[in-house]
Order: sequence, then structure tokens, then C-alpha cells
Amino acid sequence: MTEEKDNQKDELSFEQAMEQLEKIVRVLEEGDVPLEKAIELYKKGMELSKVCNNKLQAVEKEMTQIMKENGDTEEFDMEEELREH
Repeated sequence: MTEEKDNQKDELSFEQAMEQLEKIVRVLEEGDVPLEKAIELYKKGMELSKVCNNKLQAVEKEMTQIMKENGDTEEFDMEEELREH
């Protein structure tokens, strides 16, 4: 894959990537796609899935940090917090 295509995927918002992925799924589910096209769509769908996953992981990492009173951040473990309550 070229670097330009990688940059285009990185520029997609989560919502844009999900929308494209949903369209691919609908086309593939219809089943009226030639094999070569289905493989191409599947590969693109996997790439979009990876983009979505990476964006979710980045947000999750941001969400697991708590801002302390002095402005510093510290890690926050949601599972540990739930066990304490």
C-alpha cells in the first residue's frame, strides 16, 4: 500500500470510516458481486476496520487518563474502579 493511501485513511474520521465500512458490508451481503470485486471490497473493509480500531484505541487511551488538580494526568483503570465500588 502506498504512503499516500495510508495518509488518506488516517485523515478519515471514525464516522467516515464506519460509513464506508457499512456500505462495503451491505454490498457484500447482497452477494451479487464478482469474486475479484468481493476480494477487493473485503480488503478495503479490513483496512477500514483497522482505522476504526486504531481510532477507538486512541480515544480509550485518552479516556483512561485523569486530570489531577495540578494539571498532571494519571492513568485510570476503569475495571479497578468498578471493583472498588
